[in-house]
Formats: sequence, C-alpha cells, structure tokens
Amino acid sequence: MSEVRIAAEPRTEFGKGAARRTRRAGKVPAVLYGHGTDPQHITLPGHELMLALKTANVLLTIEGLGKGTELALPKDVQRDPIKGFLEHVDLILVRRGEKVSVEIAVNVVGDVVSGARVEQPVVQIAVEAEATHIPESAEVSVEGLEIGAQILAKDVKLPSGVTLTLDEETLIAQVVDATLSAGDTEGEATEDEAAEGEGGEDEAAEGEQAQAEGESAE
Repeated sequence: MSEVRIAAEPRTEFGKGAARRTRRAGKVPAVLYGHGTDPQHITLPGHELMLALKTANVLLTIEGLGKGTELALPKDVQRDPIKGFLEHVDLILVRRGEKVSVEIAVNVVGDVVSGARVEQPVVQIAVEAEATHIPESAEVSVEGLEIGAQILAKDVKLPSGVTLTLDEETLIAQVVDATLSAGDTEGEATEDEAAEGEGGEDEAAEGEQAQAEGESAE
C-alpha cells in the first residue's frame, strides 16, 4: 500500500470564515481522531493532500504535531460538488499491526466468450486488513466464462492477512448475453416473477373451486 509523509499544523480558528481563509492559503482543514484521544484540529497542505488521496486508503504519516509522527487513514473526504477541490478531511488514527475495516476496489480482468459481456453490480468490497498492509484492490478473472456464470464475493482472491467482511454470497459480477441491455435482463426477471405470481393465483383459484365443489357435494 502507499504511505505518504505530510506536514500538519495545529488549527485554532474555526467556522466557515476561518475555513475559507485556510483554503485560500492553499491548505485544507482536517480533524485527526481515534484511539480514545481528543480530536486534533489541524490543517494540511492542499496540493500534497490532493495527490495523496488519489490512492485509495492511503496511509498518511502526519508530522509536525509535537508528539512525533502519527499514522492515519482518510475516513471522510468532503469536496466542493462543482469544482471538486478539497473542503475538509476526517482522519482516523491507526497503529502498525492494528486491524482496520476498509473498502477496496474489485477489478474484473480477462475476456468472456464471444457474444457475452460482464455486468459488475459491486465495484468495492469490505475487508479487514492490517493498517499498514491494506491492498489497493483485488482482481477477479472472467477469462473464458460463459453466459450465466457468476462471481460471488467469496470468489475474490485476497492477499494473505486480508479477510472478507462482506456477505460472501454477494454478487460481484455476472456474464450475460451481449445482445441484451440491462433493461432487457431486468425485464426478463420481472416477467418471470409475474409468471410465478400468475401461477400462484391459478393454484389459489383451483383450490377455491375444489373447496366450493366439496361443499356442494355435502
């Protein structure tokens, strides 16, 4: 996993006005918390932080707080919805050897058979890993798979020491007919459900008719 050293400064001004001044100075307001300690309000250099956050679950070595270095993971990142610049970041303290719960990307690799395509309803999975050994992603291969094949969470191969915390039966990807759109496949499922419902109604009607005939015979 990626580890980035970054210098922090204590933050003593709060509120929207103070936050705007901090961002105009090229810095980002942040809060560092965890392990039962009081939250530390800090600022981080905006450009360096933006580059670091391009890597999912980046491990930050925070310097400049007077207590030596601290290790932290991004917990919540707030961005401007239009311009995309960083507005505020929550960081959670971690220790080497400590297990943490995170989400990692799942990348589908390989080619399915001709006439098929891959649908991937889940692009991230929840795992538990050692704080300093979080994998950036996991891969699943669909090489040569035919229409109807499915890949579940339990099929994703994870590095040693990383465990799945998501329901292992969660559908990650499936191979479908390339000539059908997503709407077509959903439509087929809806029609099947409707047919099952009609079948149940027919059976109920037959049961009611049989009951009426039995009562007439009595």
